[in-house]
Amino acid sequence: MGLYAISDLHLAFNLNKPMNIFGEDWSNHDEKIKKNWIDKIKEEDTVLIAGDISWSMDMENGEEDLNWIDSLPGKKIICKGNHDYWWKSITKLNNMYSTISFLQNNFFKYEDYAICGTRGWIDKSFDNFDEHDKKIYKREIIRLRLSIDAAVKKGYSKIIVMFHYPPFKDESSLSEFTEVLEEYNVEKVVYGHIHGPALKNVQGRISKNNIEYILTSCDYIKFNPIKII
Repeated sequence: MGLYAISDLHLAFNLNKPMNIFGEDWSNHDEKIKKNWIDKIKEEDTVLIAGDISWSMDMENGEEDLNWIDSLPGKKIICKGNHDYWWKSITKLNNMYSTISFLQNNFFKYEDYAICGTRGWIDKSFDNFDEHDKKIYKREIIRLRLSIDAAVKKGYSKIIVMFHYPPFKDESSLSEFTEVLEEYNVEKVVYGHIHGPALKNVQGRISKNNIEYILTSCDYIKFNPIKII
């Protein structure tokens, strides 16, 4: 069994939302993901998908995108991204599929690891960070703790965390999120959200204060799930 990760699928099977407006690398990107996925992932493997799953605004349209993910090999664990407006009741979502688990205030297991996480939010150091952002940031910190605490209460000490947003402004900085991660001795962190020109400024896989941080944005990893364990 292997643990893999990818993020920012940006599927839109029920919408006219061509992704190549963000660059030719995104042309037919769903076909690239499917081919790479099928070539690499086996039914016994698990894939972490770190948000921005579908452009759909509601489940009526988004369900086809989720069905597409469901049809791919392996188990999938998904966290919410900033564009996932279709994401509603976590209980309903977790009753929809046998191969897909949705992460929010909970955790899922992979061998002797707990997979925890939350969406995250923009860093406090950004100039446009306002009172609204402050409330969301605080809530996301609470959700991160709820997720990890749920795993710790079940006896897990080996923890992998998944965010959509980077848990810091850049790879050289820290944040309240990283403080929580270090407090719980998290081993690895998977995140996405970064695209295009911003990718030129990242290493993508770094170790900092005994935690490995791994960027899994689709266009960064060439639409090919990368192995985490």
